[in-house]
Amino acid sequence: MTENNTRKELVVRLSMVYIAVVAFALGIVVKVVYLQVAEHDKWINANTFSQKDIVIEPDRGDICASDGRILATSVPYYEVRIDLKSPGITHEVFNKNIDSLALALSNLFRDKSANEYKRELIAQRAKGSRYHLLQRRVDYTQLKEIKTFPILNRGQYKGGLIVIQENRRIQPFVNLASRTIGYQNKGGTDVGLEDAFNHFLSGEKGVRMVQRIAGNYWMPVNDGSEVEPQNGYDVITTIDINLQDVAHAALHHQLQRHSASHGVAILMEVKTGDVKAIVNLKRDKEGFYTEQFNYAIGERTEPGSTFKLPALMVALEDGYVDLDDSVDTGSGVVRYHDKDVRDSKEGGFGKITVQRAFEVSSNVGLSKIITQYYTGNEERFVKGLKRMSLTERLNVDIKGERSPYIKFPSDTLWSGVSLPQMAYGYEVEQTPLQILTFYNAVANNGKMLRPRFVKAVTDHGRVVERFSTQVINPTICSRSTINKAKKMLEGVVERGSAQNLKNSNYKIAGKTGTAQIANQKYGYKYNSQVSYQASFVGYFPADNPRYSCIVVVNAPSSGVYYGNLVAGQVFKVIADKVYSTSLDMHEAIAKQQLIAENIPYTRNGHKLELEHVLKELSIQSVGVDINSQWVATAKRDTTVQLYNRYVKKNEVPDVSGMGAKDALYILENLGLHVIVHGRGTVNSQSIQPGSRINKGDKIVLNLIS
Repeated sequence: MTENNTRKELVVRLSMVYIAVVAFALGIVVKVVYLQVAEHDKWINANTFSQKDIVIEPDRGDICASDGRILATSVPYYEVRIDLKSPGITHEVFNKNIDSLALALSNLFRDKSANEYKRELIAQRAKGSRYHLLQRRVDYTQLKEIKTFPILNRGQYKGGLIVIQENRRIQPFVNLASRTIGYQNKGGTDVGLEDAFNHFLSGEKGVRMVQRIAGNYWMPVNDGSEVEPQNGYDVITTIDINLQDVAHAALHHQLQRHSASHGVAILMEVKTGDVKAIVNLKRDKEGFYTEQFNYAIGERTEPGSTFKLPALMVALEDGYVDLDDSVDTGSGVVRYHDKDVRDSKEGGFGKITVQRAFEVSSNVGLSKIITQYYTGNEERFVKGLKRMSLTERLNVDIKGERSPYIKFPSDTLWSGVSLPQMAYGYEVEQTPLQILTFYNAVANNGKMLRPRFVKAVTDHGRVVERFSTQVINPTICSRSTINKAKKMLEGVVERGSAQNLKNSNYKIAGKTGTAQIANQKYGYKYNSQVSYQASFVGYFPADNPRYSCIVVVNAPSSGVYYGNLVAGQVFKVIADKVYSTSLDMHEAIAKQQLIAENIPYTRNGHKLELEHVLKELSIQSVGVDINSQWVATAKRDTTVQLYNRYVKKNEVPDVSGMGAKDALYILENLGLHVIVHGRGTVNSQSIQPGSRINKGDKIVLNLIS
C-alpha cells in the first residue's frame, strides 16, 4: 500500500515536471515566433541604433603650380569638445585639475580668462553636459598641446576628450590667382579649377561600420566590409608662381596709381597656349584690390582699338588694301549718318599709309578703309571675322566664359554706323582672354590654340592624365597676312602709339586700346562723365615670339586713360621680368675658342649655383673630388677651377671671395652676428678662419668690388 502510494506520487511529480518542461519549451517557441513575426521591425530597427555605416571622406587632391608648388591644399582643423560626465572624470579628478585646465585653455586660446573657463566648465558639469564645445578651428599644433592639458591628457575614455576633424581648403599664396584656382561653396556654385577638375580632386568616399559601446561611443567594427576611401589626384597647372607674383604686383600698383575700378593681366606661352599668369583685381568697398571675379573670361566689353588688327586683317586677306596704300584721314573727323568718328590727334594725321594709320591708331583711317570696301557687302566683312574664329567661345576648362558678340547685318540692332564702328572696336564685344588668344595666334604664325590652364593630373608624382595643346583653328588666315600683321604690330611700338614701350634689349609687338565704357542704362556718358578702358595686347620678343600678354585697366580715374600709359606699363614690367629671368631668350654667346680674357671672374660661393651659371655660359668647370656645398674658384685659360671649401659646425669658416649673400647665409646660420662694410666680395674678416665659434659673437666683413 505504502509502496503503491509512493509510486503514484512519483509518477505525478514526474508528470508535472514533464508538463512544466513542455510548457516552458512551448513558451520559448511562442516567444521566438512572436519576436520574429510581431516585433520583427522593432528589433531590426534596434540593431540600426547599435550599428551603422559611416562615410569616410577622402583627402582632396592639391592644385599645384607648374613647378609643383602648392596653390591650393586641404589642411586639417579640429573642433575640440569634452564629455564632462565621462566615467573617468571623477569628482576628485575634476576638482584637483580644474584650475590648471582652465589656465591652460586661457593661455592657449586667449579668448577668456582662466576664471571664465573655470566657471563655464563647472556649470556645464553640473548640467551633465557630455558634448561641451571648447574651441573650433583648432590647428594640429594646438591639438597636440591640448592633449597634454590636465584631464584631457587622459584621452577620450578617461578624460572625455572629443576631437572632430574637418579639412579646410587653403591657398598658401593667398590672393595670387585665387579666383582662377577657385573654391568650393557649400550649398552654392563652385568656381575655378576647383570646380572644373573636381572629379579628379575629390577622390572616392569610403564606408566603415561602427558599433555603439558603453558611454555612447562608436567603435569601428573590423568585419572586413570596410571600403577604403580613394584620395583625390593632384592637378598640375600651367601657372608660373614667380611670374604670377610679378604680374599681380605690377597690375596692383597701376590700379592703385590710377584709382581704377578693376583690371586684368594674362601671360600666355605662344607655342603651347599655356597660361603662365592670370590676374583679376577689383577694388572693394574699403579700397583694397582683391580677386573677386574672373574678368579675364567672364567680362565682355567693347575692346576699342585692339580690335583694329582683326578688322584690318580681313581687308588685307580679301586683297582690298596693302600696307603701302594711302588713306586720307583729313582733319581727324569723319561723319557717318549722325555719328562723328574722331582721331585722338587734334587736326588729324592727313594722308598716310595703311601701315601708319594702324601705328598711330587712327579711328578715321580704319573706318574709311572698312566702309570703302565693305559698304553694301557688310556680310563679307563679318564672315571674315568669323573665319578667324572671333565669333565663337574658347571653351576653356573654367566655367563662366562669356560668348563673344559680333554683330551681323541681319541683326535688328544693325545700323548705318555699325560697320565703321566695328572697324575700330565698337559694337563688338570680347573678353580679355579671347582678344589675347587672337593675338597669340598671330604670334604663332596663324595657328590659334585653346588657352590651357592644366597640363597634367598626378597621383603621388605618377602622371594619371596629361592634357595636350588643343588647336582651335590651324590657320586663321594666309601667311602673307600674318606677316603684314606682325609688321604693323612691331611698328606700333617702334614708331607709333606705344613708343614708350620700346627698349634696346628685345622687341615688343603689340597694340594699344583706349575705349569708352558704355553704361547699359545711360550709354557712354553718365553724370556728364565718360569712363574709359585702357588696354595693351601683344607679344615678345617680336622677332621670335615666346610669350603673349594682355593688360586691361577698367575705369582709371586719375585723368590718364590711354592704353600705352596705363596698361602698357604693366605689360612692360611683366615682359622685362620674363626676359631677365629667361636665359634662353637672350642671344646665345658666340661659339669661339675661349681664351683667358673670355673667362669671367667668378666669386667663391655655392657650388650648385656656380655650376648652373657656368653651364649656361658654356664654360667648363673642373675640380678633383669636389664634395662640399661651398667652393672656392680660380680662373684658368679655358676653364674655372673649383676647390672644396668646407664649413664646420663649431669653427669660423673662410668666407673670403664670397658675395655678401652667401657669406651672411653661412655665418648667421652658425650663430654669428654679422656686420658688413662695403660692396662686392669679402676681402677680409675680423675673426680668423678656424677659430672656435661662440654663439652671438660679432664678426665684421670688409667687402671690395
